[in-house]
Amino acid sequence: MKKHPVPAKRKPVGKPIDSRACAVAPSGSAVAERPPEVLEASGPGAFLAFRYTYAEISCSGTTARVRAKRAAYEGGRLVSESFEGELDREACERISREAQRRFADQTALFLRSFFPFLPLSRE
Repeated sequence: MKKHPVPAKRKPVGKPIDSRACAVAPSGSAVAERPPEVLEASGPGAFLAFRYTYAEISCSGTTARVRAKRAAYEGGRLVSESFEGELDREACERISREAQRRFADQTALFLRSFFPFLPLSRE
């Protein structure tokens, strides 16, 4: 008895990709520092456009590993890039402290908006 009783259908190979149609992001761009963007729909395939960005930093031992992915679909083209690398442990700790500081600043700003609604303390 054959391992695969049903023969597999062969599919034709797709068209070659034109290298001029692919967009490449600048090499020195910072993935994690970009704010979310609102995209305006225009041109062919305008009903759908998105951008997705992901960055992960993990510290262990004397090094820190960095992984980042970015994908975008605009104007009928899907552009994607990803990279991995290693950082010095000190750089990872500096990034972590900066992220914690920014989070604390944003939380404090949010909580300050409630101060006018709190009762005044009468000491």
